[in-house]
Amino acid sequence: MMFAQVNGITLAFNDQGIGFPIVFLHAFPLNRSMWTEQENALSSQFRVMTIDLRGHGESDAPLWHYTLDQAADDVRGLLDHLSIKQAVFVGLSMGGYILFAFYRKYAERVKGMILADTKAQADTEDGKRARFEMAQIAYKQGPSAIADIMIPKLLSPGTIQTRPALVQRVRTMIEGNQVSGIAGDLMAMAERPDSIPHLQQIRCPTQVIVGELDVPTPPADARLMAERIPNARLAVIPGAGHLSNLEQPELFNQIVRSLCGTLTK
Repeated sequence: MMFAQVNGITLAFNDQGIGFPIVFLHAFPLNRSMWTEQENALSSQFRVMTIDLRGHGESDAPLWHYTLDQAADDVRGLLDHLSIKQAVFVGLSMGGYILFAFYRKYAERVKGMILADTKAQADTEDGKRARFEMAQIAYKQGPSAIADIMIPKLLSPGTIQTRPALVQRVRTMIEGNQVSGIAGDLMAMAERPDSIPHLQQIRCPTQVIVGELDVPTPPADARLMAERIPNARLAVIPGAGHLSNLEQPELFNQIVRSLCGTLTK
């Protein structure tokens, strides 16, 4: 675990292994520990970086306005701090939204991207309203109430029924966040722009991944991205919900390793 001062806040991150860097951007409302299986599997071949994004985990969670562009600037600032010119980026769910923002601003830093269990569309009005309501629940009832809401969305029914340790791990990640960070990221996601018009402008090698049972960002959303991004590849992970990297880590790691291996030869 390491810390860096970036854009006026402290960011916590892990930096393991040697070789070409892969930067992992986590989902809402989790933290960098959701990538432990990826760190363990890939750090013998690549330099693996996982970041607690602003508002999450052991990073600062300032009480103020959050945006995805701001999160992208945080990532760029950390890369500059570590003198990393270019990397492969893996963004899951909110991490994918941040990756879209990062690519719009800093495309030259992106050697390749993996968009996992995410979508390009902006929130609908109903979606924005639901995020506002969730922020009020976080403010009034705390992170444990957010865990109750989010776990059925994040994990497949089979995982919830048969893998209590994984369910508890996800709950612990959610409950470890501060309300200011939860509310801030809900605001940022609600305000994010539609990325569909930008998909055809993505020029780096791109892999799209989605869990077969993903409800928040279903396979149809993944197919749309794969069809619009030039030469993108699509992988559907069977039996996985929204957190496909946690529910089927071996398959997820295999897909990441395959893309990164072709880019770093």
